[in-house]
Amino acid sequence: MAKAVIKSTGIYAPGDAIDNRRLMELTGIEFDAAKHEAKLGIVSRHIARLSGLQESSADFAEKASRAALEKAGIQPKEVGLFVVATDTPEYISPATAILLQGRLQVGEFESRAFDVGASCASFVTALDMVARLQVSDPSLRYALVVGIYNMPAYIRDGDAFGWSIFADGAGAVLLERVEEGKPDTRQGLGSGYLEGVFRADGTQWDYVGVYAGGTKKPVTKELLDEGKYGLELLQRLPGERNVKLWPPLVRRLLEKAGLPQSAVDHYFFTQINRSVIAQVMELLGEPMEKTTTVMDKYGYTGSACIPMALHEALSQGRVRKGDLVVLVASGAGLAVGASLIRL
Repeated sequence: MAKAVIKSTGIYAPGDAIDNRRLMELTGIEFDAAKHEAKLGIVSRHIARLSGLQESSADFAEKASRAALEKAGIQPKEVGLFVVATDTPEYISPATAILLQGRLQVGEFESRAFDVGASCASFVTALDMVARLQVSDPSLRYALVVGIYNMPAYIRDGDAFGWSIFADGAGAVLLERVEEGKPDTRQGLGSGYLEGVFRADGTQWDYVGVYAGGTKKPVTKELLDEGKYGLELLQRLPGERNVKLWPPLVRRLLEKAGLPQSAVDHYFFTQINRSVIAQVMELLGEPMEKTTTVMDKYGYTGSACIPMALHEALSQGRVRKGDLVVLVASGAGLAVGASLIRL
């Protein structure tokens, strides 16, 4: 039986780090930086728009992907599938993944390319889809799954909520199809994607999102004049939502995989609120040493935050090949997902 195994990772964050004090200077907003850092854990972030960089989603995806490919020693032409996981695409159409394929392979190849949009749960959703597709198709040796986030491009001037939380970034994962049972010293036997569980509730669509620009609400001069565009917070999100959602999701994931919680080596959660992650770890009966948070360095990078946290944990030796890890992501709308993978 084949498995989809993580061969390498790569990340990209544009420009220099911008701390909370500098952010307020650049945007003219005000917020309690000390409280923000203590509760959310967000200390600094990278934002192309505030750094004077002419970069956007496709640029982030390309640079993170090239880093992953270079690390693995794999040429772009060897990749048969490109999937970009995001709700901040380069364009409404064509898909950002198609642009990524063009930049990396520079021409027409026997490749597939498409985007997955499930709000901030896009990466975990795409990882599950790609891993299952890769297992079913022996010709699909390498696949790139790239979580990207460019929400600052949609933030309106003076939006303290948006500027204080959201940031730019990308995290790429290169998956390799490996036949289980065959010696593979690079990856180790037993490695690979194992299971995923997901929940959705589309009745919660009207909380936070980018509502202008689609077919329901095309961008018009009148809309721009009214300030009803870009990132919009229509209703305040329930503060306890992820505390209630994540522990049962983790338990269901392990039940589905037939594994005890004691087998899990590390947890990765959506990186929007460190205090929420601490509460969830306490509810799971796990120490904070078994999770990684990166919002202090990168702010909240939506669909990119979990692959970015995974990359950081691998780079720092917090996780290593053979470890069993759980990835849990929440997205507006509502979309929630959890994946189990042995590195």
